[in-house]
Parts: sequence; structure tokens; C-alpha cells
Amino acid sequence: MAFHTHILRCRDGTHYVGHTDDLERRIAEHRSGTLPGYTSRRLPVVFLWAQDFQTRDEAFAAERKLKGWSRAKKEAMMAGDWVLVSQLARSATPHGASTSSA
Repeated sequence: MAFHTHILRCRDGTHYVGHTDDLERRIAEHRSGTLPGYTSRRLPVVFLWAQDFQTRDEAFAAERKLKGWSRAKKEAMMAGDWVLVSQLARSATPHGASTSSA
């Protein structure tokens, strides 16, 4: 059985990241609005990207990682621009860190 991490674009331009063991069914559920929550309030949604994993734990770990990424970093990853992904990772400020010098 395969597991999948996926990204959808919502009507408001935000990205939704999730994981599932049945990608086609889950995308259909998001598109129809039958899943309550984030995407049902932002229809329509557009499928952007998915990656397969051997275990649910791997798919869930990828979901959690991607949810912490900026929009620009997700878009660079989906475009396969790993140089930009790396640059964005180095330029990111950790949560709670100050960007001003003391």
C-alpha cells in the first residue's frame, strides 16, 4: 500500500498540505467539500503536487515538514528548483527569532 503527501491550492490562493492512503478519493473529497475544515471553506481547490511514500509515518512526516515551509519554498520544491529551496532554507528566520540586531 502506498501513502501520499499532497498540496492543493485553495480559492483564496493558500496551500493545503495533507496526506492519505487513497489520493484520488481524498482529492475528490476535497473538491466536493465533503471533508469539513480548511478546504471546504475555500472551494474550489486545485491539485498541485503529490509524492508517494512507503509508510504512513513517512507521508505524515513530509506533511508536517511542508506545513512549516513558506509559500515560496513550497512553490520552488514543486517546480523542482532545489537551488532555490536551499537558498530559502538558509534565509529563513526560526520562529520566535528576532530579525533586528540588538
